[in-house]
Amino acid sequence: MNVNWADIVDGTWPAARYEKLGPFQLREGRGGGSRVSAASSVGPLSLKDVEAAERAMQAMGQKRIFCLRPGDEGLDALLAQRGYDILDPVNIYTCPVKQLTDVTVPRVTVFTIWEPLAIMREIWAQGGIGPERIAVMERATGPKTGLLMRQNDQPAGAGFVAIHDGIGVVHALEILPSHRRQGLGQWAMRAAAIWAQDNGAHTLGVICTKANDGANGLYHSLGMQIVGEYHYRVKGD
Repeated sequence: MNVNWADIVDGTWPAARYEKLGPFQLREGRGGGSRVSAASSVGPLSLKDVEAAERAMQAMGQKRIFCLRPGDEGLDALLAQRGYDILDPVNIYTCPVKQLTDVTVPRVTVFTIWEPLAIMREIWAQGGIGPERIAVMERATGPKTGLLMRQNDQPAGAGFVAIHDGIGVVHALEILPSHRRQGLGQWAMRAAAIWAQDNGAHTLGVICTKANDGANGLYHSLGMQIVGEYHYRVKGD
């Protein structure tokens, strides 16, 4: 399956505004993080194009940050020469939704809810997912839901799922520290797959930083496969 992951990410975790500037797609994130703020290459480019993109990002009040995918090796090398640092290399995992819908999620373990409840916002806030990132969720226009996880009769985690072009993507999966390493992550992913399947998706995906050993281990244990990767380059001001 040939998937344009830039489109899937933009469809499920959208920037506040997009602007085409020469060979770059610019994103205005309004504090929503790297994924909705980074510029990405959409064609052949020159140093002047890079400089124009840098000025435009600064005019938005944002850091100079670029998203580098396979095929962007020339831009990656150019940014390295200009003093850009690598930030947050990630893996993209997917599996067919049916792969995770074969086991029933225990009752009252994961609820699918939209709009997010106050307790979900509190859980996200503890993981550094504040109002600016919740605004990203609100901008998603396709089918979407929040996940509320419970364990031992207590709120234990929150997540977000959105669908674009038949692919459901899990974002902002946050489990409270006292409830981690107890199997809750797999139930969250299974609940996300069931919801995604019920809402027309054929595939479930998730994006995970390569440095997050626990999350990578979870997705491997569920039989999800790495189908792509990318990283950022950022210039300190």
